[in-house]
Amino acid sequence: MRSRIFIYVALAADIGIAVTKFIAAAVTGSSAMVSEGIHSVIDAVNQLLLIWGIKKSKKTPDEKRPFGYGKELYFWSFIVSLLLFSIGGCISFYEGIIRTRNPEMGKDPTWNYIVLGVSFVFTAVTVVITFKKFNRQRGELGFFSAIKSSKDPSVFIVLLGDIGDLIGLLIAFLGVLLGHLFHNPYYDGIASMVIGIFLIGISIVLVRESRSLLMGEAVSKKTLLKIIALAEADPSIVRVKKHFSMYMSPEEIVLQLIAVFKKDLTTQQITDAIKRIIKNIQEEFPRVKQIFIEPG
Repeated sequence: MRSRIFIYVALAADIGIAVTKFIAAAVTGSSAMVSEGIHSVIDAVNQLLLIWGIKKSKKTPDEKRPFGYGKELYFWSFIVSLLLFSIGGCISFYEGIIRTRNPEMGKDPTWNYIVLGVSFVFTAVTVVITFKKFNRQRGELGFFSAIKSSKDPSVFIVLLGDIGDLIGLLIAFLGVLLGHLFHNPYYDGIASMVIGIFLIGISIVLVRESRSLLMGEAVSKKTLLKIIALAEADPSIVRVKKHFSMYMSPEEIVLQLIAVFKKDLTTQQITDAIKRIIKNIQEEFPRVKQIFIEPG
């Protein structure tokens, strides 16, 4: 629960922000605020689906799923990336088209400014919390390299969603401000369309990364070399011939090694060696939950 606190913080913030945005949109008639309200609702649904995916992924293996339910998180992350961001982007873009076709000056934008300012502060808080979690995971990797190599979609989905929120709020602010300064309702509609395009762009990035995890990603080459070195350090092993690995969840890896054993070993000695190697690997790499070693 504690390691996922950033999701619950983001959920609470998104619900509160969505309500205030829709109230402000109803009072002022701003389409950019409607788009921002939709964005916040989508973010809240995102958090709920991620929480659901995390809960489902924790189920213990059974006869139906002998490798466990870890990929539930990857599945729901893919759904969040594919549907909700895309739907939100399309709705926001459509709302902007409607407003540009039927331009109408909104009412006093003061409420818009207040809501946008408050929303920016709360969203910035969630970005800071999530970014700290992201930094602990990425180590010395660059931002985009860390997203690409991350095996925990709950972190980078929430982080990119929150960053998208901040940028969307700035776009909405510009739309409201320019429309008010120049008495031109088109700015509001254009802002809504830009927010929609930006959401779709985020969706494309998240779909690509979530799909890769769902299809099955191997452990990093650096980690794999260390695992092979551990196996080959055992006196019974000549060399590791082949290796296969896959992330079932951020904290669960399945590993198969096909190794060449020394020719003079008995069946019992090979069995004992396999148990010994598995123990050594799991002590060094606790994420490798299931290991299969075969003579080859």
